[in-house]
Amino acid sequence: MKRAIPVLVLSIAGLIPVFRYEPSLGTETASPAPTPSASSTAASGSDSGSTVVKGSTVQTDKGPVQVEVTFAGTKIASVRMLQQPNHPQTTAAVPKLIAETLEAQSADIDTVSGATITSDGYRESLQAAIDANTESAAASPSASAASETVDGSTVQTDKGPVQVQVTFEAEKIASVKMLQQPNHPQTTAAVPQLIAETLEAQSADIDTVSGATITSDGYRESLQAAIDAKG
Repeated sequence: MKRAIPVLVLSIAGLIPVFRYEPSLGTETASPAPTPSASSTAASGSDSGSTVVKGSTVQTDKGPVQVEVTFAGTKIASVRMLQQPNHPQTTAAVPKLIAETLEAQSADIDTVSGATITSDGYRESLQAAIDANTESAAASPSASAASETVDGSTVQTDKGPVQVQVTFEAEKIASVKMLQQPNHPQTTAAVPQLIAETLEAQSADIDTVSGATITSDGYRESLQAAIDAKG
């Protein structure tokens, strides 16, 4: 027995290094996965019901402005800038313009203070994308059979011709598109307001936009002609 004790002690001692250096699997942690960087604009949706439309490229005194809009049906889901002036005021204005667009669901949004030129170009490109999406939806085979598109009369004004195209769904005015309009900043700013008021009023009984009386009068006349032609 006296000889067995040292042997047992040595055996235990020999196991100590094994226990001491065995890796502790329970305390090992993995490095956290990298967090994706935030984007200033929303990415295009991948849902089968979404449609991505590029607006027109608007040449401004500060540089070209162009937007890309993702629609979920007729709803504006996101807006991305494809082209914009390389200017601090533009950089600051774009997120505000996009936020207002998503809230208003139209191009009828306010000018951002200090970025008038960019705001005007943004609205024009945005409206072009909205019009293109509306036209595409109307032409789609899945569009309601009750929809009908009617061109209003061409109204000659002191600023130039004004003509609208109205898409009806049954008796409802679903959308309005400008076929002809004066090439004037006040007209460009007024048109989204006129269209928004039309969709709300569902008639040509809408207010004149301040600073664009001539365009407003021509718009109402052409719109009423389209409504009358629809019957």
